[in-house]
Amino acid sequence: MHQPWVWITLYLLCTSVVYGGKVLVYPVDGSHWVNMKVIIEELHSRGHEVSVVRTSDSWYIKETSPFYTSITIDIESGFDEDFIITFMTQLFKIQREGKSAWTRFKLEMESGQAASEIHEKTCKMLELLFEDKDLIRSLQDAKYDLFLTDPITPGGVILAHYLRLPLVFNVRWTSHGEGHFSIAPSPLSYVPLTGTELSDKMTFLERLTNMIVFGFTKYQIAHYITPHYVGFVKKYLGPDVDYISLFQAADLWLMRVDFVFEFPRPTMPNVIYMGGFQCKPAKPLPQHLEEFVQSSGEHGVIIMSLGTLIAELPHDLADEIAAAFATLPQKVIWRYKGDRPATLGNNTLLADWMPQNDLLGHPKMKLLVSHGGTNGIYEAIYHGIPIVGIPFVFDQADNLSRLKAKGVAKVLDVSELDRKTFQNTIQEILNDPSYRMNMQRFSRLHRDQPMKPLDRALFWIEFVMRHKGAAHLRTESYKLPWYSYHSVDVILFLVTIALLVLFIFAGLVCSCFRLCLKRKVKSD
Repeated sequence: MHQPWVWITLYLLCTSVVYGGKVLVYPVDGSHWVNMKVIIEELHSRGHEVSVVRTSDSWYIKETSPFYTSITIDIESGFDEDFIITFMTQLFKIQREGKSAWTRFKLEMESGQAASEIHEKTCKMLELLFEDKDLIRSLQDAKYDLFLTDPITPGGVILAHYLRLPLVFNVRWTSHGEGHFSIAPSPLSYVPLTGTELSDKMTFLERLTNMIVFGFTKYQIAHYITPHYVGFVKKYLGPDVDYISLFQAADLWLMRVDFVFEFPRPTMPNVIYMGGFQCKPAKPLPQHLEEFVQSSGEHGVIIMSLGTLIAELPHDLADEIAAAFATLPQKVIWRYKGDRPATLGNNTLLADWMPQNDLLGHPKMKLLVSHGGTNGIYEAIYHGIPIVGIPFVFDQADNLSRLKAKGVAKVLDVSELDRKTFQNTIQEILNDPSYRMNMQRFSRLHRDQPMKPLDRALFWIEFVMRHKGAAHLRTESYKLPWYSYHSVDVILFLVTIALLVLFIFAGLVCSCFRLCLKRKVKSD
């Protein structure tokens, strides 16, 4: 016979109503959408109503989904598959010229020009969006509780400010660099710039390099990015609004970083770390993949994936990689959409798509060959799988250099990649147990948290919704002029006072000296 409290509890559970919030999401396409989608699905599972802004030429962001309602803008963003293929083809051409300072300079200039083109298209898209008065009015009338965006492009940042909504970032990068540099003190003596591939222990020459790269980065931002938005921001947000300050005014920064991977650095109260939030325990593989993996026997399996932006490679490079794989006793699963390499071995399976997280969590997994994208790196850390890295663009070289410094990865430059080098590097990691042991130790550190990264992220998103923002966690330092932020005015004041006191003291000494001298003359 059931106790009365059991019936009361069941009644309350059945009749309780969950009042979810309304979230407007302005995502970025490609690999960034892959991790944004994880948060959206979790928000939906908690009863929140999610709307996603997308353009008509969206690449990964589908118009229909059971997890969100799409708001499709009949505008082309310009950030589509054709643009990426053209950009990556040009980068491959430059990288394969050889590893040199001149090659690096050309890569930076090519990336800068591509960024300028993207931001020019983004600005035009935003102008069309803001001129669509019906759409803007519908967004205002919807009464959203929170705005979630990826600030690698500023569209969401600007729109959130215009709509006056509490703003949360799903972030590692903003349109003008690594996120911490926008809000937290970042001493260049031990905080390496993206692109330097330096650690937090720098020699004098490395610190000099870090400073030079910092200056060059500031030049690129001022030359390629900021000019596109200054006029737009003044037109639609007001003459007193500063472009950079829009980012600094965000309520919360959900940072896709774990300090198992990142070097220690200063941070702020409104930065919530959720590195590896997309990782999860492995699920069973589809039958055809499970059979292929099991056929590897004691040798195990290697997987290779170069992310969403690099679906295929130049034919000669693909042939070199395939030839190296063919010499290995391991089975290989390679996510590749290009033409079948002529040197492909019987041990290698090509796939348009693969469940990477589930494969990395399989007991027979031995190694990941990766471009160094953040999503793949954290999945490898979560499952304790060492990495052979082949960086191509953006932050990939820096990501892999951090792993290399920690003894869990080897890195190959694409200009030096051939079958022999590739084969030797793979065998070095497979034959040296320290790589796997180090990565498994990182896996234990990464998992040993009081709260899962995704749960932590969702708690703070809902915190901002409950309290209509998180201004008490946000520093107001961004409102200070640069000379006040760096205390230049205080230093000048103190120096002036010190000089004044010194001048008065010197004057008194001179007066006393003259007085003594005058008395001596009189006495003589």
